[in-house]
Amino acid sequence: MSDRRNVTPNDLSAFWMPFTANRQFKKAPRMFVGAKDMHYTTSDGRKVLDGTAGLWCVNAGHCRPKIVAAIAEQAAEMDYAPAFQMGHPKAFELANALVNIAPEGLNHVLYTNSGSESVETALKVALAYHKVKGEGGRFRLIGRERGYHGVNFGGISVGGIVTNRKMFGTLLTGVDHMPHTHTPGANQFTRGERETGADLATELERIVTLHDPSTIAAVIVEPVAGSTGVLIPPKGYLKKLREITKKHGILLIFDEVITGFGRLGTPFAADYFDVIPDMIVCAKGLTNGTIPMGAVMVTSEIHDAFMQGPEHMIEFFHGYTYSGNPVASAAGLATLDTYRDDGLLTRGAEIAQYWEDALHSLKGLPHVIDIRNLGLIGAVELEPIAGSPTKRAFAAFVKAYEEGILIRTTGDIIAMSPPLIISKAQIDELIGKLGGILKTLE
Repeated sequence: MSDRRNVTPNDLSAFWMPFTANRQFKKAPRMFVGAKDMHYTTSDGRKVLDGTAGLWCVNAGHCRPKIVAAIAEQAAEMDYAPAFQMGHPKAFELANALVNIAPEGLNHVLYTNSGSESVETALKVALAYHKVKGEGGRFRLIGRERGYHGVNFGGISVGGIVTNRKMFGTLLTGVDHMPHTHTPGANQFTRGERETGADLATELERIVTLHDPSTIAAVIVEPVAGSTGVLIPPKGYLKKLREITKKHGILLIFDEVITGFGRLGTPFAADYFDVIPDMIVCAKGLTNGTIPMGAVMVTSEIHDAFMQGPEHMIEFFHGYTYSGNPVASAAGLATLDTYRDDGLLTRGAEIAQYWEDALHSLKGLPHVIDIRNLGLIGAVELEPIAGSPTKRAFAAFVKAYEEGILIRTTGDIIAMSPPLIISKAQIDELIGKLGGILKTLE
């Protein structure tokens, strides 16, 4: 039996890293070894300001004491309990706490382990719901171009990011896509939501007509498309989607894996846009990134449709070994307590204007062709290098790490979503350093 203590940190070959240029990374590794509040600590002892909340998930900042203590206490008390035909109190407590902050009517929670699994769960719920309602002919799922809904087969099928789809064959059948909401050449440097463009939602009506509404089960969208580069919906766009889906008996799913838990200055984007979907998909900020966990919140109408037949029978044949895991549930409860105690579910609204002004101060710097923002999300789009797409933004990412800030890139777009505890001085540092980096790019 091998002794794992003999495997040194310099042996990097075994780990095939996700969404990473593995060969480049392993030639010049970027290693974090610690974190606290707004900063990471690197393996060479430097502090790096977290401009991305880890990966859109550490909304309350790193290593928050209440969350750390809850995880340790729960692991020592009960590490695991089966979720099939058995329960433990914290899973129910967390579900109640989620329902208490969710938009009105979303009264029931299914647990998963990630955003990807939450999407798969929501899609399965949608298909099964129509079947138990006697409308099994509703099998189609509608996503959106440039949408990101995780990396499982259902998610990349309804998703619309080409690089995530092209290697994997046919994927799910019966899927169609609406246009995305980005209109280059017409709305560069818009602050927040733009005034025009809500009519893009009427494309859903065309798709519904094409396929016949009686065949469509659900529409899934990110209220703000995050991973593709922060695409902000026009004013009224999501309300129109809601009107069309209700008109035709189609379920509307909001993928709030990124926008949930205070990112827009409200508990959920559904609150910000005043649109209540039939399901909300969440993860990431649910446990502040500490323990993998996701959830799908559904309306009582959906839940109750399944609660039929003999009481000893399983109503919905779906779930995961780790659904509502005790340690994850404890982390989720402590996370929601931390959000409440620090006012973080609404703090984004308080500092959003300062964030917006700082972000748009980068207008006019070399290669900057667009800036987009909403709440505490922002994107700086760079002009690609001819023949070498993504290279300019990746160079900015590497320089940012060297300069002590963490940003994220997707294509030639720099995306930022700092922890909700960020101060104005830290916004100045983040945007100031990024501006200096942009001035040096070729």
